[in-house]
Amino acid sequence: MQQRFFRVLTVSELVALLRTCAPLGAECPTAGRSDSLPVEDAASLDSSDASTSLESSGSLDSLDGRVLAKAVVARENLPATHRAAMDGYAVRAADLFGASEGSPAYLDVVGHSAIDARPDVTLGPGQCLGIVTGGTLPEGADAVLMVEYAHDLGGGAIEAHRPVAPWENVMLRAEDAEEGRVVLPAGTLLRPQEVGLLAALGETAPLVHRRPRVAVISTGDELVPADATPRDGQIRDVNTHTLACLVRRAGAVPRCMGLVPDVLPALEAALRQGLETADVVLLSGGSSVGVRDLTVAALERIEGAELLCHGVAISPGKPLIVARVGEKLVWGLPGQVTSAQVVMHVLGMPFLRHLAGWQDAFDMSRWPSRRAVLARNTATRQGREDYIRVRLDPRPDDLPEAVPLFGKSGLLKTLVGSDGVVRIPAEVEGLERGALVDVLLFGER
Repeated sequence: MQQRFFRVLTVSELVALLRTCAPLGAECPTAGRSDSLPVEDAASLDSSDASTSLESSGSLDSLDGRVLAKAVVARENLPATHRAAMDGYAVRAADLFGASEGSPAYLDVVGHSAIDARPDVTLGPGQCLGIVTGGTLPEGADAVLMVEYAHDLGGGAIEAHRPVAPWENVMLRAEDAEEGRVVLPAGTLLRPQEVGLLAALGETAPLVHRRPRVAVISTGDELVPADATPRDGQIRDVNTHTLACLVRRAGAVPRCMGLVPDVLPALEAALRQGLETADVVLLSGGSSVGVRDLTVAALERIEGAELLCHGVAISPGKPLIVARVGEKLVWGLPGQVTSAQVVMHVLGMPFLRHLAGWQDAFDMSRWPSRRAVLARNTATRQGREDYIRVRLDPRPDDLPEAVPLFGKSGLLKTLVGSDGVVRIPAEVEGLERGALVDVLLFGER
């Protein structure tokens, strides 16, 4: 195995390496086909993976959280015609110039339009047409008078109590999208609002980047399944379940491969299987220096493996291994549950989103955060980035208080009780009570 580095990298150095990994290829999940996922690869996923990757196949809602791999160009104008944005009357704005409560304008009502038909009349001076929200404006109209500013006089006439500006209360033809123009560029993250635009344009089969497939492996002779009763010296497997949750939250597809003992051939076999069926392998345990830490030894047995880093200047989570095998990465995460989850939040989840096409995946300024006041002095060690778990306590009429929750990296309670983390840069020796901090929130982006 090539050892490009055998030293502790800074977080920024590792992020620079991770950015060199190209986003995954394109697929069209709404059409029930993939441009980059061969049938044999799909068949290699277990049933839960397949249901996740193909959920809602053919439905636009399956695109939520995906990233466009190809720009969407409008094939038609949206709206196709000038449409009313309010219930009321289609009018000629010039006819209502100077209208007021004391000096209303009087208009003849020439009919009422159906929402699903184009009006077959052309408005002349002093005429109006009843219209509902979404209805097409008749020829000659250039505004809509809201119904609350019109009084029906009976006999086919109304009085208008206020003026309207040209095109007031009107959705203009092509105002949302113009035929032949790019409406959503490649790299756009599809949220419900973008999915709505796709639906409005009839774009039911856009190309999006494929979701990363992630093999999750937990190692250790001491581990037993979560539904087992551990003996002395044994512990239930936590990382398989928490890592799978974090993978899903990052928009990727986890494949849980079970527990692997501290036996080199077994670990090598699990890594090879993960690399065959997934884009990324997450292996927890076996990443620090010790007699049972076999991750590097197992990677040395895999052809073409290149060690990118063996340790990152981050706390918690320093004993992190990242290796490249072809176009795929193996992450040797710390076995300690808190360390593994913090590393995933800070580096692992952004990397999976990067593979899925997110253009700003590593930009912390775009992550969900909350401004808060630090509740107590917090000391750190220079030379590493510290991520302090904090609880947000509300304060009346002020910013919330960020209360640090300190504890050992093998304990879960600091994570369970926290709302997020506060980043303390490597060049800073801690923060004082009362400092304004940005709390990077746990939860979905």
